Amino acid sequence: MMKSLINISVLFFLLALISWPNNSLIAVENGPAPSHKIWDELLKKYVNEEGFIDYKGIISEQDKFEKYLDLLTNNAPSNNWSKNEKLAYWINTYNAFTVKLIIDNYPLKNIKDLNPTLSIPTIHTVWTKDFFKIGEEDFNLDRVEHKILRVEFEEPRIHFAINCASFSCPVLRPEAFKAEKIEMQLEEQTRAFINDSQRNKITKNKVELSKIFSWFGGDFKKDQTLIQFLNKYSVVKINDNADIDFMDYQWSLNDASKK
Repeated sequence: MMKSLINISVLFFLLALISWPNNSLIAVENGPAPSHKIWDELLKKYVNEEGFIDYKGIISEQDKFEKYLDLLTNNAPSNNWSKNEKLAYWINTYNAFTVKLIIDNYPLKNIKDLNPTLSIPTIHTVWTKDFFKIGEEDFNLDRVEHKILRVEFEEPRIHFAINCASFSCPVLRPEAFKAEKIEMQLEEQTRAFINDSQRNKITKNKVELSKIFSWFGGDFKKDQTLIQFLNKYSVVKINDNADIDFMDYQWSLNDASKK
């Protein structure tokens, strides 16, 4: 009888570990949000007008870049931060550690080249691999995007702010996201991406959209249709019954030296 009770206790313990939420960090101290000044300087210097990145340039200033990554690692979001401070932190974290992933493996042609041999979409990929820390916790890019940004903020415009180091991604903004102007930054990123004819082809009666609008369709269709969301930003206004298709996604590296 005692052995059965112990086995049941172990089972419940294991189930609790599996179901324990892993999206949020528990803040140990209520410290201030870190400065994004270093990241801002690097982006302004090494991201060109097309949003492509001079990875070799960032490698040449790797000590400076690593100093910023250490700031992110050692300053996990605290409860006293504003929503915008947290949002800016997580967007910058996603973008900066994506760049780290590339420069640590540079040169390469495609971020998917870093996938494990036995890759399983959404389960075992380059994005689900733990390769950095936030606080004392091991972290990966998938967790930042899908379990924090998309869940905690319910902000569809984040899809145009984070960059996956590929051509079809929304371009990397040539400045850091900052709490005091993040609303303006998100609006500009969204408008620029939707009206970018290389990534979305929009006419009145037919649209060919980025796969982002297919993969994350639910994020854009809360209390509205996809076309209604697009029409908030599109220069060309789309008819409600317009045909919708999705373009192939190009994963080639957004490397400025290859342009």
